[in-house]
Amino acid sequence: MSLPLYIDPGTGSMLFSLFIGIIAAGSFGLRALYLKLKFVFNGGKTEKSEIAKRVPFVIFSDHRRYWNVFKPVCDEFERRGIDAVFYTASADDPALSAGYRHIRAEYLGEGNRPYARLNMLCADILLATTPGLDVYQWKRSRNVKCYVHIPHTADDLAGYRMFGLDYYDAVLTTGRNQDLLIRKIESLRPGIKRKELCTAGSVPLDALKRRLDGRKRRGRQGPPVVLVAPSWGKSGILSRYGAELLSALRGTGFEIIVRPHPQTVVSERDVLEPLEGRFKDIGWNYDNDNFDVLDRADILISDFSGIIFDYVLVFDKPLIYADTDFDTLPYDADWLDEPIWSFRVLPRLGIPLKQGDFPVIGDIIRRAVESNELQAARQEVREECWAHIGESAKNVVEWLVEKEKTLTGGNK
Repeated sequence: MSLPLYIDPGTGSMLFSLFIGIIAAGSFGLRALYLKLKFVFNGGKTEKSEIAKRVPFVIFSDHRRYWNVFKPVCDEFERRGIDAVFYTASADDPALSAGYRHIRAEYLGEGNRPYARLNMLCADILLATTPGLDVYQWKRSRNVKCYVHIPHTADDLAGYRMFGLDYYDAVLTTGRNQDLLIRKIESLRPGIKRKELCTAGSVPLDALKRRLDGRKRRGRQGPPVVLVAPSWGKSGILSRYGAELLSALRGTGFEIIVRPHPQTVVSERDVLEPLEGRFKDIGWNYDNDNFDVLDRADILISDFSGIIFDYVLVFDKPLIYADTDFDTLPYDADWLDEPIWSFRVLPRLGIPLKQGDFPVIGDIIRRAVESNELQAARQEVREECWAHIGESAKNVVEWLVEKEKTLTGGNK
């Protein structure tokens, strides 16, 4: 009796990583032999030419939605006249048409193709938002001197999949909440290298604030506009409550906008498509740029999504957060002996919502929109997670430039 051949996703990723590792090792071995032979026959000139090919700064974006993180950094590189390379996994990434003189943007392809390229990269510093370096298919290149992580959110990063930051060399944190979390995780995993930390501030929050400061604030008119913007996974609002919550919201008569997490669109079509079909009279927002929908909303309903901090800290508007019994098992949060910082501050930022409250959700929304009692608490949380407001891009580039000097001894 023949059995069907099946490889689960985890095993498949492991086998792919092994395959890439073998190719990379073979490539490096052949390249080293080639260079040695050229060195012997050409008196060392080839080595110098190979060194000249090294790129000082590389930025990698795994999706165009992170342009809000990288644009201010690229702008600062451009302003200073510093050359850098921008690699992206999105064919429509705005970086490709930005028209920079000093930033060379290149599309690496989709799926695993970008990582196959990155695994053999030659650079002094690589900057990325992507967690999971050296865990699955993205392997450290022996020809990259320093891997630097820049967060796309101001929460404490414990919501990253397990081991997400373990093999980075440095993290440019947004505030002391992230500093404390990273050091805590390192203390629980004594085998990993202690990372360099620089509290640079939040690039995306600074960018949102600049846009908001330059825009005339509108006054609220008519019924509240309610934005539902959850995270993804089985603990997220749409997976956990789905039709029950949306039915209750539709019954309020308020304008409802649902903005699913981008990963829900990729990984949870079985959850999303039935809801889209059933609730066609509700607004569904998939804009890559979330500024307009955040500005328009009078209140946010979320769970543990990083969008909470964008909305509450920048737009200074009320939050209702759903109790979803967050399953920590796949995340770094599972290593901690207390709730993660993001959950500890939620009661200071907003009003809790339980499943039993759905029948009176309209009254809860009205009270939250009309109340100002949480404004002082929001300022306290800002001070914990959003340092150096307005200066983050400058701080990031200054740190990268100084780090590159130490890596090269000040020599190009």
